[in-house]
Amino acid sequence: MSLRSKTPPRIALFSGHDTGSGPSLLQPVPLGSSGEQKTFKADRPVISIITVVYNGAASIEQTILSVIGQTYRPIEFILIDGGSSDGTVEIIRRHRQAINYWVSEPDQGIADAMNKGLSRATGDYVLFIHADDFLSESTSLEKAAEFLDGQDIVLFDIFYGHSRKRLSPRGFNFWMNFKTGVYHQGTLCKRDVFERIGGFDTGFKIAMDFDFFLRAYRYGLHAHSHPLAITVMGDTGVSARKDWPSLLKRLDEERTAHIKNCRSFAMSTVYRMYWLLYMWYRRARQILSTSRS
Repeated sequence: MSLRSKTPPRIALFSGHDTGSGPSLLQPVPLGSSGEQKTFKADRPVISIITVVYNGAASIEQTILSVIGQTYRPIEFILIDGGSSDGTVEIIRRHRQAINYWVSEPDQGIADAMNKGLSRATGDYVLFIHADDFLSESTSLEKAAEFLDGQDIVLFDIFYGHSRKRLSPRGFNFWMNFKTGVYHQGTLCKRDVFERIGGFDTGFKIAMDFDFFLRAYRYGLHAHSHPLAITVMGDTGVSARKDWPSLLKRLDEERTAHIKNCRSFAMSTVYRMYWLLYMWYRRARQILSTSRS
């Protein structure tokens, strides 16, 4: 019996409101404070980078500079701010000439903001680099683009946290049914993937990326992995919290994603057994970790 479904629920993409004009996609983009400009090959795929931020003044400039400093062209840079009040908007305005589209307005959470970015994206591939994340080198996308080659989903390694621990995606295999083996900061998706299976479910506040990749796996899409690290993922986001209340919220959302995407009685039975055992395991692991710290 197949564990994949070809009929996932559709999720509408939300549109934002323009607050200023950025560079044309087909024009060289000013890079850095020097005003240096670089041209690009017109026959290469356009990569849309979407950054979501809310009150991220401490890290957003590093994110922005890592994007606009890329040697690869063409890039489309879209930045969605959730109505920050800590100076984030002022930082964005300083770099607005290098941003194709940006908006600052209240939203319904991370998934809603990501969908707003998707509604503005016109590139061939989409990469989400949020505040507190950044591209590890100025040549990250130049190197990654060599592996795109028309695949639906392309996975790369990431560096995690201040220790820069290197993490490799597990990819799309049977274990995707239980835990995500994909890091969105190192994942380039063809834009039409979102048109085929829908955007991010705004009912999720933490596990929206797991829900999306689980849908993609069940839909029958393939993900190709390459041992190239392109991004540094910050360790201060909600999904990185280790306290039990935060962990419990994330696990509850993972279970919701399981139930939502389950299409067979057999898999439903497996999930019931999984969660019966896994919650006890995670609680014991969290207690042990706390006692050692």
